[in-house]
Amino acid sequence: MSMTPLDFWTTCSANDIIIGKEQVDALQRYHDELIYWNAKVNMISRKDEQNVWDRHILHSLTILKYVPIKQKARVLDVGTGGGLPGIPIKIARPDLKMLLVDSIRKKATMTAMFAQHTMLKDVDVRAARAEDLAAEAHYKGSFDVVISRAVARTATLLDWVRPLIKPSAVCAFLKGGDLDEEISEALAQHKGVRIEVIPLEIFGVPSFTQDEKKVVVCRFS
Repeated sequence: MSMTPLDFWTTCSANDIIIGKEQVDALQRYHDELIYWNAKVNMISRKDEQNVWDRHILHSLTILKYVPIKQKARVLDVGTGGGLPGIPIKIARPDLKMLLVDSIRKKATMTAMFAQHTMLKDVDVRAARAEDLAAEAHYKGSFDVVISRAVARTATLLDWVRPLIKPSAVCAFLKGGDLDEEISEALAQHKGVRIEVIPLEIFGVPSFTQDEKKVVVCRFS
């Protein structure tokens, strides 16, 4: 049975992801638009349209349960697709300054519209590859946090974003399955990186455990 907005709000509260009614209402608008436009611009699997609250919005917000993000942090969402995980995180944490990038222009256009329709401020959307942002001086070494969801291997993501992050930055990548080989590769290719793989244990949503969903947290020492 698909999750309702009330189920979603209750589940967030049970997992220390604190959001208010206005934020749930904004997430409802985002949810409805994502489904409406998905028929025209494929952003999520069609078979997932009945499960947007848990498999996409709540999944995005699990980063807030496991990764402390300081107030007014500058956040980069790499390969945002239709705004995941960036838009749900921005709605839950309006203090954050968010840049969402996707290499596919039509997805970036949709994401910009979703951000506008949910009345989000301090959000920029770029149709660009993350690895090309380093050519722009104002992005170099400027991000406190990098987030992504099922975009690329950890080593590749770190290649792309390393020129863009502050020395104290944290990267949080949502992934699934057996990551042992991928993490070994990232550790070998990026000297000084510390990587923690955290299984998503979300009370009330056993599917995250069943599907081996994880957040990969990377920091450079």
